[in-house]
Amino acid sequence: MAFPAVAEQLDLLRKGALEVISEEDLERKLARSLKTGAPLVVKAGFDPTAPDIHLGHTVLIRKMKHFQELGHTVVFLIGDFTGLIGDPSGRNKTRPPLSREEIAANAETYKAQIFALLDPKRTVIDFNSRWLGALTPVEIIQLASAYTVARILERDDFAKRYRNGEPISVHELLYPLMQGYDSVALRADVELGGSDQKFNLLVGRELQRSYGQEPQVILTMPLLEGLDGVQKMSKSLGNYIGIHEPPAEMFGKLMSVSDGLMFRYYELLTDLPSREVERLRVETAAGARNPMDAKIALAKSIIADFHSPQAADAAEAEFIRVFRRREAPDDAPLLSLEADEALVDFLVRRGVLASRGEVKRVHAQGGIYLDDQRPAEITQVLKKGRTYRLKVGKRKFYRIG
Repeated sequence: MAFPAVAEQLDLLRKGALEVISEEDLERKLARSLKTGAPLVVKAGFDPTAPDIHLGHTVLIRKMKHFQELGHTVVFLIGDFTGLIGDPSGRNKTRPPLSREEIAANAETYKAQIFALLDPKRTVIDFNSRWLGALTPVEIIQLASAYTVARILERDDFAKRYRNGEPISVHELLYPLMQGYDSVALRADVELGGSDQKFNLLVGRELQRSYGQEPQVILTMPLLEGLDGVQKMSKSLGNYIGIHEPPAEMFGKLMSVSDGLMFRYYELLTDLPSREVERLRVETAAGARNPMDAKIALAKSIIADFHSPQAADAAEAEFIRVFRRREAPDDAPLLSLEADEALVDFLVRRGVLASRGEVKRVHAQGGIYLDDQRPAEITQVLKKGRTYRLKVGKRKFYRIG
């Protein structure tokens, strides 16, 4: 495969990147690759700690895709061995290790999901147990001798725990060394990681020097904010978008992000060139582009990646129908009305809202619509034999009849 010019490659690879250590090394490696025709080995490691990938995980995977599109070899490394240790990055206490069974199950799920972005024919999937599990005690001691405890304790989470007198297990100190040895085993030219992984990536660079290899280039990507625009996207925080969520649900969530966060998502979750993202930002700020239209284009681009363009079109049509025209979606659940009943009693009896007090609160906030109108009173009587469209909050739709 013929590689694009170095400047063209750098333009794509810098998109969204937080830091490159160093850009000079990357430029030199790309130039050598262009001259020799040998692709760079680009590694990104994933500990299989959760079974489902959300958009936050795809920031790294998309950057792998960029390297892949330029003709380089990408290695999706599943840390089945390091997962037994548990990465303490960003933790203030020992992280419980996963069982082998949990690791195996999660790894299979990851493998099934990454090909929404990556080309399966050009992606190397590897497991670091292949070499870490084969290290002899002597080799582990030699590995440990290549780095000092003082350097390990420079890492923020370790330093804080050490100052606070909190326990640090010896096996945790081994984690950065084990991850760094992955780069030695793969002879990685480039390693990708989130900003919270910078210390571990630097350890890999130093270990390669110790083992007589050319140090890898480090490219870090920012941690993606979730729907709240503040916290890192996380399933535990509920501010995430899963890549296998239904298209209509993904569309609704993406339309809820702030205008400012929208451009961050454009930068990190699409392949739109940075200059085009900036142009879109300027035009929107100047009033030349409708923010809603820009957000719809973002949502469709992301959904097309993980479902299909047809699914993206259908999700847009459903969003316009439901949210702009306030029509109930086709699959809105049907709540049967067996007799005339006050709205407040019906909502509580059918479990739509938990109590009469909650019905009163939501109604006061303007969160209840009956046939596209806000009912004047929550005691309004629903008549048996009639049908109604009910909306509660932003996304709960029902049919009554």
